[in-house]
Amino acid sequence: MSIAYWCILIAAVLPYIWVTIAKQSGERYNNRDPRGWQTKQTNPRSHRAHAAHLNGFESFPALVAGVLMAQLAGVPGSTINALAVVFVVARVLHGIFYIGNQQALRSLVWLVGFLSALALMVMAALKIA
Repeated sequence: MSIAYWCILIAAVLPYIWVTIAKQSGERYNNRDPRGWQTKQTNPRSHRAHAAHLNGFESFPALVAGVLMAQLAGVPGSTINALAVVFVVARVLHGIFYIGNQQALRSLVWLVGFLSALALMVMAALKIA
């Protein structure tokens, strides 16, 4: 099960990697007004990295819920680990494709990540029912 827990940790850190890229892609960063600073950026890469940052936070609860639900329901650890790894790989690729302005690939890997988290929840629900 520790692989899935490591995946949760990695997924928790990923948004901070993307926002670091956003800050480095824009004009000199101003920590006094970070949100205002972001809205003033003209580099599209900074905006895309910031969007990947926000999306990382949006997707994180689904992984956590899926892993914990599946574990509590008795889904095999190997299945939980595999789906958690798929989620993290998809989320890394999502950020890369988002920053790289690859919309179709970004959407595809977003779907893969979402479905992996959803699969964990569904397996948990079917085990409990």
